[in-house]
Amino acid sequence: MVVKPSVSLTEDQHAYARALVESGRFSSVSAVLQQGLMALRERDEAAEAERAALRELIARRRGGPFIGMTEARARTEAMIARKRKERGL
Repeated sequence: MVVKPSVSLTEDQHAYARALVESGRFSSVSAVLQQGLMALRERDEAAEAERAALRELIARRRGGPFIGMTEARARTEAMIARKRKERGL
């Protein structure tokens, strides 16, 4: 089903869309707008997937063991020492 809404563009937006059509990249201004909406949807869906993954990671971390700053620093220093040794520094 095709819907034909009325859309307002600034002069610059319309000129850019027309330039894309004239360059042969798109068949019409409508095609430019459709592609733009698809790109926006894909970006939004990707961002939502990232947020969902982050929420899941945070939930898993909350359920795991916590260590204090002293232990965290000790682990970090041990890791740095190990990496330096591996690299001969």
